[in-house]
Amino acid sequence: MSTTSNSSSSAEPSQPPALATTSGHPMTTRSRTGSLKPKQIFNLSVTSDISPIPRSAAQAMCDPHWRAAMDAEMAAIISNYTWDLVPKPSDANIVGNRWLFRHKFDSNGRLERYKARLVAQGFSQQPGLDFDDTFSPVVKPATIRTVLSISISRNWPIHQLDVKNAFLHGDLTETVYMRQPPGYVNSSFPDHVCRLRKALYGLKQAPRAWYHRFAVYLSSLGFLSSKTDTSLFMYHRGSDTIYLLLYVDDIILTASSPTLISMVISKLSSEFPMSDLGPLSFFLGIAASRSTSGLFLSQSAFAQEILARADMVSCNPCSTPADTKTKLAVDGEPVPDPTLYRSLAGALQYLTFTRPDIAYAVHQVCLFMHDPRLPHLNALKRILRYLKGTLSHGLHLKASAVDRLVAYSDADWAGCPNTRRSTSGFCVYLGDNLVSWSSKRQHVVSRSSAEAEYRGIANVVAETAWLRNLLLELCCPLSRATVVFCDNVSAMYLASNPVQHQRTKHVEIDLHFVRERVAIGHVRVLHVPSAYQYADIFTKGLPTSLFLDFRDSLNIRLPPDQTTGVC
Repeated sequence: MSTTSNSSSSAEPSQPPALATTSGHPMTTRSRTGSLKPKQIFNLSVTSDISPIPRSAAQAMCDPHWRAAMDAEMAAIISNYTWDLVPKPSDANIVGNRWLFRHKFDSNGRLERYKARLVAQGFSQQPGLDFDDTFSPVVKPATIRTVLSISISRNWPIHQLDVKNAFLHGDLTETVYMRQPPGYVNSSFPDHVCRLRKALYGLKQAPRAWYHRFAVYLSSLGFLSSKTDTSLFMYHRGSDTIYLLLYVDDIILTASSPTLISMVISKLSSEFPMSDLGPLSFFLGIAASRSTSGLFLSQSAFAQEILARADMVSCNPCSTPADTKTKLAVDGEPVPDPTLYRSLAGALQYLTFTRPDIAYAVHQVCLFMHDPRLPHLNALKRILRYLKGTLSHGLHLKASAVDRLVAYSDADWAGCPNTRRSTSGFCVYLGDNLVSWSSKRQHVVSRSSAEAEYRGIANVVAETAWLRNLLLELCCPLSRATVVFCDNVSAMYLASNPVQHQRTKHVEIDLHFVRERVAIGHVRVLHVPSAYQYADIFTKGLPTSLFLDFRDSLNIRLPPDQTTGVC
């Protein structure tokens, strides 16, 4: 790193030569005229009363707030016997580390605490030497919504927990050496290194080690890991039932009685340091408000943050997220800042956890993240304008029977102007609650609308088969067949009748898969008029009136007037 400063020379730096702006293209853009706005980073919750995030460990140690956060992190590491100081082996790979700093805010945007994290630089690990397997599961969004729907329908309490320094509790099976952390080098042994006994944030195998440790302990308490979603743990004893959802170090806990929840919290707290966050209110950036009408899930604060990041807080709202006439293609001028485009598109993708109404539009802009163009940026801005007018909207889960699955499947045949591939979309309801949905471009070109629709049916049948298995493990078996609604008569006939001809031979696997589920009584494919085909919202841009009707059918609503806030 260079140590040269601007003060070392009194001469003014010379201006770089102007770049040639001649082009055969007649369009004039801001990138060519040099009128681009400087990049701005926003955080709506940071004020002058809050210590800013430091750029280095040395800077952090000069601030009492961040120094206290670093001391707390080191105290947790030491109390957990995370490493031993040993002389540096001559032939070992020594992993580096660094401090990361972050403000932690509550659901209302108020500062909760200063957080410092010592992170190992896992990019310097060597496969086969420092690590082997790294995969670690996290709970699927559809599983979360399904379990919450069951809990609301049964009027069960729902709790949330947070494991403090979760990765520090994972046991390492490999020998890993790491440099001593900046600011905390042992003065008696400054040349020693840390031989890790426990996992540390940043290590490639850390999530896997933590998950294994946690799963083994839950097994000792009598919990079973779901085969459908291995981050779902279940406990069944007579009339006592407990569901536990794990997303890294965040836990949702629901049970048939408050006594069971208290028992589990007590057991977990005796093994791991836990923060009991009380009734479910804010999980993975999602606000949850319980009322007499059900559970309302919202990411309005995150949506506001996305608007601020895009410098569109004051933009004019629009009524739909996608244009009905425009199909995105690979044409157009490159965007000035591809990194910002990818950041916004990725953030919008996470927002679809509670906003299925933007799933199609977000999927379309994400298709071009590798090479975004100005038309794609305009489409992304339209999504943001739509969010501006619907910031308070969210997904509503209500008490409903959990004894039936109903799905809607649709496809936009040859909708892509470049590849002529179709876009499939589906939505699945457990009782009256929307628990799963998808908007996805098909991998191959379909030769007819019936073929495109049938591939979409195969996708939703696979999803409902997975959900049926999940419900079976949750002790909510379905006695009735899953009804799949489709607005294409030819595709409906193909699902139930042994029709085979030249135009369907190449989709034989999908044919056999769907017909097998129909034959065993797990699926019924029925026709629905296009005016009631709710999955249409996942395949194309819709006119405003139809879009609003379908959005309401997805249970995307404003928050209830009266909420208890207690889950």
